[in-house]
Amino acid sequence: MAHINIEIKAKSNNQDEIREILKSKNANFKGVDHQIDTYFKVNNGRLKLREGKIENHLIHYQRENKEGPKQSDVTLFKSDPKSSLKEILTKSLGVLVVVDKKREIYFIDNVKFHIDIVEDLGTFVEIEAIDNDGTFGKDKLLEQCQFFLDLFKISQEDLISVSYSDLLLQK
Repeated sequence: MAHINIEIKAKSNNQDEIREILKSKNANFKGVDHQIDTYFKVNNGRLKLREGKIENHLIHYQRENKEGPKQSDVTLFKSDPKSSLKEILTKSLGVLVVVDKKREIYFIDNVKFHIDIVEDLGTFVEIEAIDNDGTFGKDKLLEQCQFFLDLFKISQEDLISVSYSDLLLQK
């Protein structure tokens, strides 16, 4: 399943406030997931296997590294945690880095929110405006991200231009 995301990632020291704002907006809380994202060595884009209790996907995406809202072209494959997929990918491609995080997952309509605690990195918030079928278009997704960026009072200097995997590799 391919779709377009416009997403924002930011360092966050006000996760309690963001959580309260989401609750006040009647966000649909999906739960807390302990996720292990294994990134594999690939020539094009990023490829990761997400293993969690709520989300289990093989995810390929291409995204430019820039601060603020950025487009990701994403292809998802629902994976079975009991399959040999991880072993096959590890043996054939090699592991680049592993991201271990605790993630709270919320939705308001087509916008997904993550409140993350990432091992060895700290606390973050992500906003993903998702267009699964071309209903919204890029401009509407950008508008949605900007609305929540302002609502959460996320400052420009807290924006992160790269993925958690890149931050870990930079350490």
